Amino acid sequence: MGISPVQIGIILLIVVLIFGTKKLKNIGGDLGEAVKGFKKGIKDEDKAEITEQKTDQASEKVETKDSEKSE
Repeated sequence: MGISPVQIGIILLIVVLIFGTKKLKNIGGDLGEAVKGFKKGIKDEDKAEITEQKTDQASEKVETKDSEKSE
């Protein structure tokens, strides 16, 4: 009861007739760039989070050393 390969072919043919091959190529390129940008954004966010954690840990060490000196 699924979609047969013939039905998929007919749908693709209709899409190509409506949009044309150049427009579909442009849409594919734009979609690829969007995915790359999304992945880069996630990696940058992870790097920022790791940097923030390291900064927090370093400040905790400094606070601990300062409190030991004042005692």
